[in-house]
Amino acid sequence: MLNLFSLKGLPWGSGTGGQEKVELTVAELESLKTELADLEEREAHLKAQLEHVDEILRSARLSGYLYIRTRWTALPGEPPPLDDAEVDDWLPRFVVLHGSCIFFYLLSTDLSPQDSTLLSDIVEVGPLPSFTREDEQTRYSFYILTCHGLRYECASVSKIQLDTWLTALQTECKLGPDKSAINDPSEM
Repeated sequence: MLNLFSLKGLPWGSGTGGQEKVELTVAELESLKTELADLEEREAHLKAQLEHVDEILRSARLSGYLYIRTRWTALPGEPPPLDDAEVDDWLPRFVVLHGSCIFFYLLSTDLSPQDSTLLSDIVEVGPLPSFTREDEQTRYSFYILTCHGLRYECASVSKIQLDTWLTALQTECKLGPDKSAINDPSEM
């Protein structure tokens, strides 16, 4: 067991019965105790993360990684936003539709979300045109607009995943089926 620790130069002595024993100073013993406590704390944290992910996946209506970027709607009298089509600010986020909220996690193993929005605050959900980035994969996209003017733009490399999210959000937000949301936006 002690061979697992990386403490070099420990004085090994011969014990009786063919077993070897290690002689440690008080400082070395305290260091090992601290290291063990740190490992136990890390194990507990990882176990909590695993249980959290398990709970999310079991109870969520929909979850998965999407590329996300946020935009704010221009206020009355404000100039229209600049065309930022050339800006690649799409970031992968683990998105969870759970209860009356959408949660945005940095990673699926995070214990708390980076952002969230209430389904009751969503006023519009719809498709965006598909696009191709440097990785030469087509990304299919849609948007979620809140009553506060915050617009989440979401993208996926899977058309099926896009359709699933659009249908689920329109159903959960009671926005009614929009036929253009189900069709491929690039065909419009």
